[in-house]
Amino acid sequence: MTQTTGRFFVRKTLSDVRLDEGMGLKRALGPWQLTLLGIGCIIGAGVYVMTGVAAANYAGPAVVLSFALAALSVVSTALCYAELASSLPVSGASYTYAYAALGELAAWGLGWMLSLELGLAGAALAVGAAGYLLSLLQDFGVVVPAALSTSFVQAIPGAHGVRFALGGGINLVAVGAVAIFAAVLIRGVSHSARLNAAMVAIKIGVLVVFVAFGASHVHAANWRPFIPPNLGGFTYGWPGVLRGASILFFAYLGFEAVATAALEARNPQRDIAIGILASLTVATVLYIAVALTLTGLVPYRSLGVADPVAVAVQAIGWPALTIVIKLGGLVGLCSVLMVNTYAHSRVCLAMSADGLLPSFFCRIHPRFRTPHLGTLAVAGVAALAAALLPIAILGDLVSLGTGVVFLTVAVSTIWLRSTQPELPRPFRVPGGGVWIKGLWIGLTPVVSIILTIAMVGPVLADMIYKASRGDVIPATILVTYILAGVAFYALYGMPRSKLGQVWRDGLVRPAL
Repeated sequence: MTQTTGRFFVRKTLSDVRLDEGMGLKRALGPWQLTLLGIGCIIGAGVYVMTGVAAANYAGPAVVLSFALAALSVVSTALCYAELASSLPVSGASYTYAYAALGELAAWGLGWMLSLELGLAGAALAVGAAGYLLSLLQDFGVVVPAALSTSFVQAIPGAHGVRFALGGGINLVAVGAVAIFAAVLIRGVSHSARLNAAMVAIKIGVLVVFVAFGASHVHAANWRPFIPPNLGGFTYGWPGVLRGASILFFAYLGFEAVATAALEARNPQRDIAIGILASLTVATVLYIAVALTLTGLVPYRSLGVADPVAVAVQAIGWPALTIVIKLGGLVGLCSVLMVNTYAHSRVCLAMSADGLLPSFFCRIHPRFRTPHLGTLAVAGVAALAAALLPIAILGDLVSLGTGVVFLTVAVSTIWLRSTQPELPRPFRVPGGGVWIKGLWIGLTPVVSIILTIAMVGPVLADMIYKASRGDVIPATILVTYILAGVAFYALYGMPRSKLGQVWRDGLVRPAL
């Protein structure tokens, strides 16, 4: 193997990883705060926005099945996260796991795609928050011009699916939402955790109210046919159910925010696993209950809007409840936006500490003890995407980024079990595994790999299908982003990598 190839596979030793534990952050989060952090980042756009998109464009009332499929995939990956977080309680979460297990090239690719996932998720959340805010303002007679509240790229539904075209708007309302919560995060993790706890309580309460009041107004006719007949491609039928699951896959990604908080957790070996699994359980139960109520209140084709829960509540005919639900939707999306931005800044902090990103990402504010410049940078990226792109494109790109991250986490779990079987693991994935020629093959990570491929496959297939019909905007964004990542690593990350410098000096060996 050539020296260049070996350079790409150089990895962090476990002692290297644990050196990252002293980065100046404050350990202020216990299991309760971590669970709320996870709920705060999971329950948001998935239930308040993407449920409507998935039901209207792909799955119909069977969006409930889409949620179940997506949850099954995510649970297997969450268990892998919990094991890795219990044994490697450090900043960067999946990025750091990949660096320790698979080497620098895999870590860079995962970190780059993780930034796509979190950056565009922030944008999608901001667009959703803007939609609920605009709807709420209209109830009070305030109308924001479309030029200031719609994205530059427009999603246009049609008989054969959604197509994209250029428009003339810039969503400055969404940009404002990103800016507000970036400022909150800079003030400090303790302030952010208290605000997040309050917002989580509000949004869960509102969703419970929605299900409780909506259940008595459900029209069973709206659930028939439960799986609408396929109209070609991924529009309805079982292909649509699977496509809906690939969209709602995005709705569960927030549990990773818990793993990124390892450096600010008081007892990360125990509490990170608790936070991940507890928050995922609460979110799944709420998602399914809301989806059933939503599709039972109004015809599913009318839900392809930025505020589908508000549209469904209007069918009940209680204006006061409509306003409460819109406020809850706004608060819910804002809480996820805040936690998502938090997670993105911590991933970039870890990559910067390794020399793969500019040093300002890991610069800590002397008073607030937060990565203030990194927070501003990731918020700026999310704001730009929110201003220019519709939520239909954002959701698909986030799902692809999530898929790459999940696959890498599952492979890292297998590799670390195989190469470091003696590593203390307070939490272990269930199901056991078998040893084949020195490689541990675990049931849970293998299931995670298979189901993740099943989730991202329809997204890629649909993107290729649209590109073949001349709708190249989503594919162009994805390819451009990947090429930019290759160029950035070659020109900046690889020459400045701290571990790469040690390797060049002959002090470490590549991990193969």
